[in-house]
Amino acid sequence: MPPTVDRPPDELAAGKLALLRYRGGEAPVLARAVSESLEHLRPWMPWAVPTPTEESLADFVRRALDQWETGESFNYWMRDVATAAFVGGAGLHARLGPAAIEIGYWVHVGWTRRGFASAAARALTSAGFGLSGVRRVEIHCDVANVASAGVPRRLGYRLERIVDDEAEPASRTGRSMIWFIDADSWSAR
Repeated sequence: MPPTVDRPPDELAAGKLALLRYRGGEAPVLARAVSESLEHLRPWMPWAVPTPTEESLADFVRRALDQWETGESFNYWMRDVATAAFVGGAGLHARLGPAAIEIGYWVHVGWTRRGFASAAARALTSAGFGLSGVRRVEIHCDVANVASAGVPRRLGYRLERIVDDEAEPASRTGRSMIWFIDADSWSAR
């Protein structure tokens, strides 16, 4: 029998937002949200170049299901509680080593500046620290992505360093901010 993978809850409550684990039928609504937000996403999200299709997003959802089972990533879609609208995506990604996890997020262009990214990151931070052995949560974003950098700043993360990385898409600077918070600092909040 394979070892048990520690997983976050399938659904996370985040005030006016709910984060829901992908289940397999989300590709059409995900494709519509991404299509409506392409110009907003392309400067910061390499996966938005070239244009994602419903087929490629169905592949993403299938991978998300597999990655959930293996513990590689825990991807959620975000739903506005009041309207049930699809407002974006977020996830926990186990690509930093055994004691750390990374948060990623994006918000539909029609739902920005309403606190959804911060609400998602707050819920994901708590969920991340609920996983066995996780002592550190990180958020990475391009130095030019001021809106995204505001999220960890508002949540009490600290800017640890700026590192060189890939400058794709072209609007990215090739320098990423690494924001972090440790378990003791988070629990003290």
